[in-house]
Amino acid sequence: MTQRGLESIKEESMAVRGTEMKRCQAKIREVENAPFAETSPAKKMKTQHFRSAAGDMAYGFETALAEANREVNGIFSKYSEVLRERAAVDASQLGELEDILTEARSLESHLKEKKEHLRRSLALISDKLQG
Repeated sequence: MTQRGLESIKEESMAVRGTEMKRCQAKIREVENAPFAETSPAKKMKTQHFRSAAGDMAYGFETALAEANREVNGIFSKYSEVLRERAAVDASQLGELEDILTEARSLESHLKEKKEHLRRSLALISDKLQG
């Protein structure tokens, strides 16, 4: 779920919460101003409705939050899997580069020996021709 999706859910939740709160407040004022006793059915209905609306709203928010958490965890697991794969490829390439470097150093050493041997051979030939 994207940031925009999370913001959309949050805005919808706030809108629902605002509407429900207005309804509940209107009902509360209506019941409080009624000439009934504290144990009247209207008073009981007010309490149950308020709890029910708040519970439904909380359940909806918790459901959206749980789904968002699942999606974020899924994204994190995919990201960590990609990072692990990339690290394995990098380690493999690093090993190959170290092998190439070792071989290059070995060739360099061998060529230096050949160069020195050729120099001695040419010096020997030159001495024989002059001598």
